[in-house]
Amino acid sequence: MTSNAVSDRTVADALDTIGAELATALSAVSTTDPDALDRAADRLAGAGRVFVFGAGRSGLALQMTAMRLMHFGLTAHVVGDATTPAIGEGDVLLVASGSGTTSSIVTAAEKAVEAGGSVVAITTDAASTLASIAAVTITVPAAAKLDRSGEASVQYAGGLFEQSVVVVGDALFHALWKASDQSADDMWPRHSNLE
Repeated sequence: MTSNAVSDRTVADALDTIGAELATALSAVSTTDPDALDRAADRLAGAGRVFVFGAGRSGLALQMTAMRLMHFGLTAHVVGDATTPAIGEGDVLLVASGSGTTSSIVTAAEKAVEAGGSVVAITTDAASTLASIAAVTITVPAAAKLDRSGEASVQYAGGLFEQSVVVVGDALFHALWKASDQSADDMWPRHSNLE
């Protein structure tokens, strides 16, 4: 790494690239299978509880979704937290795996179904093992973590996928909120007050 600062234009160019890639990917998600998005929202709305699980940056992205679902009034848990209970009948596991083959995610999805829950998956591969387990699969046309070809995305590793997970999660929340009778003021008391 050199001591020279990155120029403002280089960063602005990167923002333009990321914005354009994200817009293209999200447009494809919403036009290729808009029914999957609606079915995912319906699953979340009807869940007894929602559990989210992803590895690495995908997991961090889903933690943001869990927070918004909690603000909405759903009971949401992040898999791996010390206080996360057992999943059961009527619960939903929302997972993200670019490849759809991440072993810990696939195993959790199998266990969720065995326990009577259902799985909503976000992945780049509609033919993956994870997609075959899921009741609903949202397919994002982005590079998986190990794809360094630059064809699906010029960003490093799974950057575009992880960004898409954040925005898809926010879109699911926003659709649920707008379909409800809750105002922003109704949800505000659910925000953490221990910050």
